[in-house]
Amino acid sequence: MGTQKSQYLKRIAVYPGTFDPITYGHIDVIKRALLLCDKLIIAVAKRREKAPLFSLKERVELAKNSLKELPNIEVEGFDGLLISFVRKKKANIIIRGLRAISDFDYEFQMALTNRKIAPDVETVFFLPAEEYSYVSSSLVKEIAALGGDTSKFVPPPVVKALKKKFKK
Repeated sequence: MGTQKSQYLKRIAVYPGTFDPITYGHIDVIKRALLLCDKLIIAVAKRREKAPLFSLKERVELAKNSLKELPNIEVEGFDGLLISFVRKKKANIIIRGLRAISDFDYEFQMALTNRKIAPDVETVFFLPAEEYSYVSSSLVKEIAALGGDTSKFVPPPVVKALKKKFKK
C-alpha cells in the first residue's frame, strides 16, 4: 500500500456586514454558521456610504465583546471588496443572513457575482430564528434614539453603547 495523504480542507468562513450595531439576529446566524465551519471571521465593513452610527473601531469592539464566549471566532474590520478580504483570509465560505424575501434579491445577485469572481468560494445563506427574523440594526437604532429598551434585541455591551450614543 502506497503512502496516501489524507488532506483535510479547513473550512474558514467569513460573515460580512456593517454590524451597526451587532444584534441577536446576527448572533443567531453566527451560532448556526459555527456548526459548519472550523473558523468564522466576522468581517465588519467600513461602509462610509451607509453613514454608520458607530465608527468601524467601535463596531469591531462591540462585536468582539458580544461574541467573546463563542469559540473559533475572529472579528476584524475591512474596507474594500469582500472577495479580496475572503482571499486574504484564505476563506472558502461566505455566510449571509436572510431575514425576508426582500433580502433575497440583493443577496442572490451578490452571491452570483462573487461566484463569477471566485468560483471556489461558496455562499451559504442562513435564516435567523423566527424571534429574530424582523430585527435589524436600523430598527434597534430607532428604538434607542427614541429612548426605548433595546435589551431584547442586542447584547448588554451594545445596550450600554446605544445609551451612551443617545444620551439626552
